[in-house]
Amino acid sequence: MQLYALGLNHHTAPLNIRERVAFQPERLDDALHNLTHARTVREAAILSTCNRTELYFATEQPQHAADWLANFHQLSLKEVSPYLYTYPQRDAIRHVFRVASGLDSMVLGEPQILGQVKDAARRAEEAGTMGTLLHKLFQNTFAVAKEVRSTTAIGANIVSMAAAAVHLSERIFERISDQRVLFIGAGEMVELCAAHFAGATPREMVVANRTEARAQVVASRFGAQVMRLDAIGDVLAQFDIVVSCTASPLPIVGLGMVERAIKARRHKPMVMVDLAVPRDIEAEVGALDDVFLYTVDDLAQVVDAGLESRQQAVIEAEEIINSRVDGFLHWMQARDAVPTIKALRQHAEMLRTVELERASRLLAKGEDPHKVLDALSHGLINKLMHGPTRFLNQSEGEHQADVARLVQQLFNLNSHD
Repeated sequence: MQLYALGLNHHTAPLNIRERVAFQPERLDDALHNLTHARTVREAAILSTCNRTELYFATEQPQHAADWLANFHQLSLKEVSPYLYTYPQRDAIRHVFRVASGLDSMVLGEPQILGQVKDAARRAEEAGTMGTLLHKLFQNTFAVAKEVRSTTAIGANIVSMAAAAVHLSERIFERISDQRVLFIGAGEMVELCAAHFAGATPREMVVANRTEARAQVVASRFGAQVMRLDAIGDVLAQFDIVVSCTASPLPIVGLGMVERAIKARRHKPMVMVDLAVPRDIEAEVGALDDVFLYTVDDLAQVVDAGLESRQQAVIEAEEIINSRVDGFLHWMQARDAVPTIKALRQHAEMLRTVELERASRLLAKGEDPHKVLDALSHGLINKLMHGPTRFLNQSEGEHQADVARLVQQLFNLNSHD
């Protein structure tokens, strides 16, 4: 029985395909039972997120898992097979280690995936589809992810524009939680920025947009307020941080508007982040003493520095993962040897019992104890050496040297200790 990982992700499949093979949380238990009841799959766990659907399982016939995945979602295998990958044993172990460590994520090093892998393991445990092999695999996976995060900088640097906006604001204000934030626009970039700023729990967040309904959609997600775009000039002074990204062909925030706001703020600093191209905020605003204006190019420099640092962390993380893969494979190989070790010990115990019973009978008859013990030891040696000796004698040709080396290694015959 071998370990496998099978699935698809944002690298291999477009969103419309990923959506069709995703598992709804309420169906996950049924899916796990259904998969393992297919006989050929002994153990299984399912990881299903917006970016990936993956099966981790133990079997002798991995193709059955691909058939099952397509059938469960009422698809033909032909529809999904171009997007699927299957990793056997070593590659499967390495893959799950990399996934949990954030090395296979859309945003390199993002921490959320570890929690999702832990949840997948928990659901499999609760469903009773997690055997010894997968249980040990996930134990090692969590330990590897922890080691990668604690000994490398994989998650320590800024790798998105939204995160960079928060980072640059934190350079000016000691605590974002004391500040008021205004978002101009309601597109994807503003939404991402709002999500990052919301994590720092600012004092207030307001979304200004030409279409109030769209602004309300973004605002409702983060507990923010909504205002009209044409009212910005009247209230700009109330905000400490302004993040703008619209599709306007002309600047929305002009130099005069900001000068009036700074005067009303009695020259309290203001951070302005302009992510629009063309610009939403007039370039001359950056020359004001109390305004810290950052453009998309400024944020890109922060992101590039973060990515460069994370790439070095990836090299370090891969070294850790490769080492831990070898360790887990060694455990699996040792586990595979257990039946043979058990059989060998049982065989030796049987030989010992036979010789001990013979010695006991002789002693009961009054035989010399010294001679009985000598016969016992010779009898044990002859029986234990019979197998290896016959193995050596029966070997022929080019295999003879290999057999000799194997026996020498087995009995440590070359040791000088």
